[in-house]
Amino acid sequence: MTEFIQNILRRIIQAQLGSSPESVSRYQVAKAIYLITLSFRQGLIDTLMVFTGVLMAGLGLKSFLLPNQFIDGGVTGISLLVSVTMGLPLSVLIVLINLPFVLLAYRQISPSFALKSIMAVATLALVIVFVPYPIITSDKLLIASFGGFFLGTGIGLAIRGGAVLDGTEVLAIYLSRKSSFSVGDIILIFNLMIFSVAAYLLGFETAMYAILTYLAASKTVDFIIEGVEEYVGVTIISSHHEEIRQFIVHKLQVGVTTYTGSSGHGKRGKNYPTEILFTVITRLEIGKLQHEVEKIDSNAFIVIGNVRGIKGGSTRQRAVDKH
Repeated sequence: MTEFIQNILRRIIQAQLGSSPESVSRYQVAKAIYLITLSFRQGLIDTLMVFTGVLMAGLGLKSFLLPNQFIDGGVTGISLLVSVTMGLPLSVLIVLINLPFVLLAYRQISPSFALKSIMAVATLALVIVFVPYPIITSDKLLIASFGGFFLGTGIGLAIRGGAVLDGTEVLAIYLSRKSSFSVGDIILIFNLMIFSVAAYLLGFETAMYAILTYLAASKTVDFIIEGVEEYVGVTIISSHHEEIRQFIVHKLQVGVTTYTGSSGHGKRGKNYPTEILFTVITRLEIGKLQHEVEKIDSNAFIVIGNVRGIKGGSTRQRAVDKH
């Protein structure tokens, strides 16, 4: 790192802290360099995941589903259904139908998540138009199975990269906070409506293959993101617990429970008091939380567990923490 860049960082830190450049320590400069490197590395990994996901989803759509007039569930299924029945270009439909859900993600998740998502959807539309995927098979069972597999792989990789290629889950998360239905219930109802319309317009056999495609895609998504459920419980043990708590409450805007425990390690197993944080978030927010915790304390101990169901309380707080 050159002296010139270090001086720039000192001035940035000075502006943030309101101090003189001379009072900025080497530790503060080194920490700034670490955070910049970490953000760049994470951004690069996220971009590669989303782009790979787009290519895989394009393979599932153009090599399997679209040439054989098969459909899937979710927003992608609606786009395929409209394209098959009305002859409209799939690339345009994917962008237009996903747009309202991306705007909803802007309010419900974060602006950066929405920006990544619209760029991912737009890239998928370009891939569908310009990438010459081969038509691999005409066997209906293989089309449903592997079309769903490749599409699910693409959607799962995009989620891990901090974006969505199908806005159904964003809508389901929003509606679950306004009703007594879970995210899974809303997605199921949404897809049952799509398959019912498909059965009426395309026939029961096509609708049944569509259900098989959806099952293959949804299970692949779950596998790609390590089996994470709609909600996950996260336990965090860190010496910087207050800073992490502030991020969870004010940035993620979710409730967090803080309780005192006893921790110990080493040969003697010496115990010492520590603060433990527990929160429940959606799987779309896992990457953001992990990334921020690593920035605050790279040695933090994090445990993520599946949450099969929640009742009572509130998973979403507005600048108010829950103890």
